[in-house]
Amino acid sequence: MSLESLALISNWPVSTAAAAVVRADGTVLGSRGPVEQRFALASVTKPLAAYAALVAYEEGAIELDEPAGPPGSTVRHLLAHTSGLAFDEHRVTSAPGERRLYSNAGFEVLGDHIAKATEIPFAEYLRQAVLVPLGMVGTSLDGSPAKDGVSTVEDLVRFAAEVQAPRLLDPRTVAEAMTVQYPGTKGVLPGYGHQNPNDWGLGFEIRDSKSPHWTGDSSSPRTFGHFGQSGTFVWIDPVAGVACVALTDRAFGPWAVEAWTPFTDAVLAELRG
Repeated sequence: MSLESLALISNWPVSTAAAAVVRADGTVLGSRGPVEQRFALASVTKPLAAYAALVAYEEGAIELDEPAGPPGSTVRHLLAHTSGLAFDEHRVTSAPGERRLYSNAGFEVLGDHIAKATEIPFAEYLRQAVLVPLGMVGTSLDGSPAKDGVSTVEDLVRFAAEVQAPRLLDPRTVAEAMTVQYPGTKGVLPGYGHQNPNDWGLGFEIRDSKSPHWTGDSSSPRTFGHFGQSGTFVWIDPVAGVACVALTDRAFGPWAVEAWTPFTDAVLAELRG
């Protein structure tokens, strides 16, 4: 099967784009563009970092509800963007659990916390815990666990298949990562404005009833994933039974807001058809 809807990426106003759709069993239903090319992920780094954190939790190196970050904050708060840390600064702007403050700083604190607990630099822990077991040979973390990952569509397809049918983690752990943490918390979804509620799991953003949103109008409320300011996204729709990866070399902006939703709707319509 080759998804004709993926050809829509050729109309995007970018120099280079690659995309693919994958089922839980790893079957790639279609791909377009240079799927082996490495792209900067920006915040699509976060789901990878979160998955490594969940491995550390299952290994017993950390607990989700142990203190981490600002006073009163835990690993869970950091993963769910409710620690109270500012977006890109290591300063506290609210009490833990009060608001959904999307925070790169929070993921950097999380990476430091795991590195200290495991006595392994976080980039190396991510490599050993997630990248090597999944065969993600084109992926690396060269800086912040919030935004400095580099990867390929080929590799992220492997990751998206893993999240749909976990082998590295207990499926119950992944189910919790897909479950809303601190329900009813409101906040800003970068690029899409204030959302009430602004639902988030453990390192994964949850679509629910958000509007506007970067996934499709026809995406199920259970859809979860992440997008990045480098013009990248990964979404997983458990109702449709597929995940989609798209990587580009143009920064997120109005072009992406206009292009991504109809693209996702076209992919889902073709799958349903």
